[in-house]
Amino acid sequence: MKSFAFALAPLAALTLLAAPASARVADLTDRGFVVRHVVKVPATPQETWAVLVKPSVWWDAAHTWSQDAANLSIDARPGGCFCEVLPGADAKAPVRGGVEHMRVIYVEKPRALRMSGALGPLQADAEVGTLTVQLKADEAGGGTQMLVEYVIGGYSRTPFDKLAPAVDEMIGEQFQRLAAKLGGTFSAAFPGPAAVPEAGPPAGPPAEPPAQITPLPADGGVLPLADEPKDADGKNVGR
Repeated sequence: MKSFAFALAPLAALTLLAAPASARVADLTDRGFVVRHVVKVPATPQETWAVLVKPSVWWDAAHTWSQDAANLSIDARPGGCFCEVLPGADAKAPVRGGVEHMRVIYVEKPRALRMSGALGPLQADAEVGTLTVQLKADEAGGGTQMLVEYVIGGYSRTPFDKLAPAVDEMIGEQFQRLAAKLGGTFSAAFPGPAAVPEAGPPAGPPAEPPAQITPLPADGGVLPLADEPKDADGKNVGR
């Protein structure tokens, strides 16, 4: 698995990695952070859902413990596992074990999938994470809009202002791959002058990192793509 150790390097070094055209940390405090992205694909919500819950065909193998995305699966039901099998040394060897990357806590096919878990090396700290993916038919342009939000909190041995850009890059990369799989595009949830420019070959030594990250307001000006279900009092639930 790719190490999150690059989160400890100067933030400018992140431009050396494959990155979406634009990315943004939606909120950042000393207690955690939020990353948010938007994906647009020409497929229907039902078709998009079918691929979303099959990470073996779109997740980057470099972000797996087994170095093979074919070992990933999502059991899309409450309590289901976003899991990875750790195979033996060869085809005849017994399975070595497995990894629970996340646990499914909310499913509403084909509108919303929510999973709880700290991905990758974040497991080693007392961090908690919630990944929410919402799908909505794009009536104007056709296809489907996908809103991706990953919220991280808890205790981290790496300062959140260093960790947030690395997690943002990783999440963005995965859903950029999903968009490409469905023939769609990856766009910024927060376009604007503070967006990270498209990566290119380094022109020289990395620049010094900024003293701090200036986060957007917590809502980022982005509303959920689809209404959450409401309880008897008319209040949103599930978010």
